[in-house]
Amino acid sequence: MSQNFQPPAPSSYTPAPAAAPARGGNVVLGVLAAVVAGLAAAGVYGAIVKATHHEIGYAAVGVGALVGFAAGKAGGRNAVLPVVATLLSVAAVLGGQLFGIALDGAEQLSTGVLDVLTEHTSEVVDSWKTDLDPLVFLFLAIGGYAAFQVSRKTAA
Repeated sequence: MSQNFQPPAPSSYTPAPAAAPARGGNVVLGVLAAVVAGLAAAGVYGAIVKATHHEIGYAAVGVGALVGFAAGKAGGRNAVLPVVATLLSVAAVLGGQLFGIALDGAEQLSTGVLDVLTEHTSEVVDSWKTDLDPLVFLFLAIGGYAAFQVSRKTAA
């Protein structure tokens, strides 16, 4: 006795695969990593400024890239991190320029850098203002742009 049995036809409805959750990342960790990288990069940039007595554009790109890399790798994909990395990079480049002037002043005054930064802050800023030209703003912008792009592209 044979029965004529046909299995049911597959349903035309197939559920869509579940979308992968958007990874927001850890914003606090990204900002903290960017701050630490910015402080380290500002110190190195300041030493370069003191040694060469010039601001170097490639060094500003390096500062921005380092800050952006730290923010992107540590913080992940978050729309806030490239903006924060840009701002921190601009601050790090500016801080590096001021630190280079302070290093030079400490050598001329035969005193410590902290003494120059605390007791002669206005002279350091005045010296920075004296050397102010469009290239200073270009280097700030280049560092910020590099931080934004690297942070976006390295976010995991």
